[in-house]
Amino acid sequence: METLMEKAPGKREARKEERRLAILQVAKRSFLDNGYSGTSMSAISAELGGSKGTLWSYFPSKEELFAAVLDHATTSYRQELGDLLAPSADLRATVFAFARSFIAKITSPEAMRLHRLVSAESGRFPEVGEIFYRRAPQPTQQLLAGFFAAQMDAAHMRRDDPLAAARVLASLCMGGAHQRLLWGIDTSPGDIEVEARYAADIFARAFEIA
Repeated sequence: METLMEKAPGKREARKEERRLAILQVAKRSFLDNGYSGTSMSAISAELGGSKGTLWSYFPSKEELFAAVLDHATTSYRQELGDLLAPSADLRATVFAFARSFIAKITSPEAMRLHRLVSAESGRFPEVGEIFYRRAPQPTQQLLAGFFAAQMDAAHMRRDDPLAAARVLASLCMGGAHQRLLWGIDTSPGDIEVEARYAADIFARAFEIA
């Protein structure tokens, strides 16, 4: 009896998590297809087949739902970056690996659609830009800044503001294929390798990385 009672909460939690993930999938599709302004909690609830009350018990507002969609979309990538930015790794090689990974991520079809959504709607809905920044660029920059701070302490690169250095590298990565795709110009997988190498080389010279 005790074992069955112990299992019941676990099953309930599993079903609750499945429901939450289903909501996030439907919401992501709606945000990407219809934009932030064109997405409503009522429409998401109708597509899920449940009541509005059920949806709101998970996410009390559209802003919180949008934030959760971004969190879900970026969590695995931040974990990947955490593994990539190993303190004992060769610094120059790590900078290149980051640049290649980051450019590939931000030029993926889903990332480009999300970027266009945020760019188009932040003027009318400032919360969209703030939510996006705090869930996507900011955590990546902070993760990178922590890595650079350790490298500066070890005298492996010129001492500077680690967060500023992180922003410089991110900006270098966003200036090529990402910009062309925003303007509707095609790019190729080979461009990522070339542009990652270029960004890493410029960064290495600027911050005196051997």
